[in-house]
Amino acid sequence: MSRNVVVTGLGATTPLGGDVPSTWARLLRAEPSFGRTPAEWHQDLPCKIAAFMAVDPETVLDRVEARKMDRCEQAAVVATREAWADAGSPEVDPLRLGAVMATGIGGILSMLGAYDILLDRGPSRISPHMVPMLMPNGPAAFVGLDLGALAGVHSPVSACASGAEAIAYGAEMIRNGRADIVVAGGTEAAIHQLTMSGFSAMRALSTRNDDPNTASRPYDIDRDGFVMGEGAGALVLEAEEFARARGARIYAYVAGAGITADGHHIAQPDPEGLGAARAMRYALAEADLSPLDIVHVNAHATSTPQGDVAEALAIRSALGPNSQAVISATKSMTGHMLGGAGSVESVFTILALYNRLAPPTANLHNIDPQVDLDVTRSQPRPLPAGDIAALKNSFGFGGHDIAVAFRSA
Repeated sequence: MSRNVVVTGLGATTPLGGDVPSTWARLLRAEPSFGRTPAEWHQDLPCKIAAFMAVDPETVLDRVEARKMDRCEQAAVVATREAWADAGSPEVDPLRLGAVMATGIGGILSMLGAYDILLDRGPSRISPHMVPMLMPNGPAAFVGLDLGALAGVHSPVSACASGAEAIAYGAEMIRNGRADIVVAGGTEAAIHQLTMSGFSAMRALSTRNDDPNTASRPYDIDRDGFVMGEGAGALVLEAEEFARARGARIYAYVAGAGITADGHHIAQPDPEGLGAARAMRYALAEADLSPLDIVHVNAHATSTPQGDVAEALAIRSALGPNSQAVISATKSMTGHMLGGAGSVESVFTILALYNRLAPPTANLHNIDPQVDLDVTRSQPRPLPAGDIAALKNSFGFGGHDIAVAFRSA
């Protein structure tokens, strides 16, 4: 903790919008963005809905550039470029610039597409760009190359906790002196008949096909699973002294992070949320915050029956019975962006502190009695003035538990 880490730039491309302002505006209006998947997928699939990016990244990038990237890599570059511009395109020695861009699955769309080509047209028609398009470190590599980052380029892969872990790792790079600026985030674009079939076989996806925009219902007693989403989020992290020397706008501090493991099950959380609670406590300890300092939590809250209750128990355990924290469950509007979720939702958490406004939670009509939390409903909730702090929770298959603590600037 020898150097303070601040956030100076934000970028995102999501099902709600192609950039941060449009995404944030629609989020505050509690407008989900779910739709039907292609008709040819529907046969035998119990879930027929998903949340695609509002703006196709191929329409934003140069055509020749886009052809060499998987969709998740395209999204990562789009979000990163927005964040870099938002930070004022800082001048920095490339040797002091790092990139950490995570993904949970990587370029699966490119791999599946290449396999179809292999079967239909033979190995001679496989693109020479195929391997960089499918490798999980591809998004980090493209971001690092785009920025000219030489301090290190990394790609944590920890399922749906990946995006949050990237932010924790990026902050650590600055704290330990490896870099002055790190662009950190996560990306995912894995909506496909195969992945949806796998999640459906686990009974993880909502089957509320008749009314897609009400399908994701975190903490509601009638929740029946998540809606797959896609997108990317990116943060520009800087050493505080570096940011202040160049007169940068500071959104918030990355005050601390907690990283633990459940050690319970490959796809189910510890039912009491023990690992998640430890992650939150570690984040508070590293940030030198007390539980009562936390005024807002952006919850992982996927809308699965077991996961939502486990997280609710963990939040109560970590923050205590006297907590006044306001909880937002924003996957109710974006869907679950898997490896991109933690970074996009970190953008939301930072904007909540910056604007003193906790986002709403859509589709929460009858809260589960096991969820003893103050969860927002269809309207944003004002947050208090003064020096305040918030937590972003992200959890992933395999028992990955990440909590990141942000403090207002």
